[in-house]
Amino acid sequence: MKQLFSLEGKIALVFGGGGGIGGAVAEALAVHGATVAISSRSLEKLKKTADHIKAETGREVFCFEADASDEESVKSLSEKFKEKFGTIDILVNSQGQNKKFPAFEHPMDEWDKMFDANVKSIMITCKYFGKIMEENGGGRIINVSSVGAIRTKPSDISACYGATKGAVNALTLTLAAGWAKHNITVNAIGPIMTETEMMKSIFEKNPSLRDDTAARVPMGRIALPEDSAGLVVFFASDAASFVTGQILYPDGGLLTLQ
Repeated sequence: MKQLFSLEGKIALVFGGGGGIGGAVAEALAVHGATVAISSRSLEKLKKTADHIKAETGREVFCFEADASDEESVKSLSEKFKEKFGTIDILVNSQGQNKKFPAFEHPMDEWDKMFDANVKSIMITCKYFGKIMEENGGGRIINVSSVGAIRTKPSDISACYGATKGAVNALTLTLAAGWAKHNITVNAIGPIMTETEMMKSIFEKNPSLRDDTAARVPMGRIALPEDSAGLVVFFASDAASFVTGQILYPDGGLLTLQ
């Protein structure tokens, strides 16, 4: 029972690993024993995250620059990854973006970019790294969705973001059902607003946003990156060996109010 949450000997790749949630997830996976690689379009951010994790845990984190929404880029990365590590046990899709526009004015090129970043990219990474899992007897895939997939506000500025995350949920369920026979579990987490470095800069411009959001959450605060990281460790571990097609929401009880 003590080994249920151990990830010793596992090989993990976190897309969006230079971001707030992705970085926290990468660190948590490393703490629990996994060999961790992180990927994004910014090698500078990746190296900064890797240095932080090395300082905190003593464990080396490998950095791979790639564009998850570009199929050739991901295909090339999958080949390099397989050559270096031989396999992959854990894939985390934490990449994506969130741009807000009033629906009446939403630029369709921005709509397409968000679907590429938030949905297409997950399908591409699952396609190539899921195939490596299938060839090697199984694995764990964890996607980062959002409460925005199933909960809206009296505003239309997040129409595209919510639509992309709803698609992530549907993709998660479809792959979970289809790949269970390959011993590949596919699950997702759906955080609420999370206090990442990016959000801190937004709070500086809109000081009331954090407090106003926290006031609507039963537990009285917004999320921290660690709130998501623990759930990813669960899904990646033997504790969740019989769990697939599930979406857990680290939301402080927000969804109880629907």
